Amino acid sequence: MNKLTKTEAIEKVKNELSKIDGKGKKTRTGRFVVSALSSIPWVGGVIAASSALHAEKEQGKINDLQRIWLEEHHRKIEELYYTIYQIHETLDNAGEEVQERMESEEYLALVRKGFKEWDNAETFEKKEYLRKLLTNASAINLSTDDLIQLFIEWISRYHETHFMVIREIYKNRGITRGQIWDNLNGTLPAENSLEADLFKRLIRDLSMDGIIRQERVTDYAGNFIKKSTRRSKSSTLKSAFDNIEPYELTELGQSFVHYTMEEVVTKIE
Repeated sequence: MNKLTKTEAIEKVKNELSKIDGKGKKTRTGRFVVSALSSIPWVGGVIAASSALHAEKEQGKINDLQRIWLEEHHRKIEELYYTIYQIHETLDNAGEEVQERMESEEYLALVRKGFKEWDNAETFEKKEYLRKLLTNASAINLSTDDLIQLFIEWISRYHETHFMVIREIYKNRGITRGQIWDNLNGTLPAENSLEADLFKRLIRDLSMDGIIRQERVTDYAGNFIKKSTRRSKSSTLKSAFDNIEPYELTELGQSFVHYTMEEVVTKIE
C-alpha cells in the first residue's frame, strides 16, 4: 500500500467520520478515530465553527479574531488527523491479531489517554513518541496495558533533556555521566553551578523511575553481584560529571526506548 499524501490522509479520516450514521454505528476505523478525537476537547468546537464559516463569510460577519482562531485550529486539526492516519494505516496493514487488538476496549482506552497527552505535548518529538507508542501498543506481546499507561505518563512528565540523556545511554552502554555531559554540552561547569544541579536532577529522575542505573554485573541466574566497597581518599564529593561509574538502561528502560523511539509494528506488504 502506497503512503498517501498528507491531504489525502486527512480526507480519508474525514471520510471515516462521515460513515458513522445517526445511530452511532461505527466501523473498526471509525471506533479508532472517534476514540482519538473524543479525548481532545477543542475538536468539537472547531468542527462546529467550520460548519458555520461559509455562512458567516457570505454575511460578512467573520472578523480577524475568528479567522486567526480558525486558521490556527485548522492547522492543529490537520496535524491531529494526519497522526491518526499514520497510526491506523500501519495497523490496518498488520496481522489479524493486531487488528483484533485495535477493536478491544483496552486498546481504545490507551488511544484516548495517548491522544489526550498528544494534544498537551509541547514538542513535535513528544508527539512522535506517543504516535510510536500507540502504534506499538497494538502488538499483543508488548506487555501489560498498565505498562503502556506508565510510558504515556513518562512522556508527558519528562522534559526533552531527559530524553537526550536516555538516548545517549541507549546508544552508548557503559557511558559515564561525564561523557554524557560532554556529548550534549561540551563546556564543563563548576560543581556548585546551576547546570550541575540540573544535570544531577536529570540523572536522579531517571534512576528513581527505574529507567537507568549504574552498570551491574550479574551471575548465571541473573542475580546482581554486590560491588566491593572501597573508601575514597578524596576530600571532595563525587562529581556530578563523574567519569568512573558507567551507566546502562534497565530492562524497563530498554522497553521504554524500544516502544517509544522505534518503529516496531511492521506492515504486511
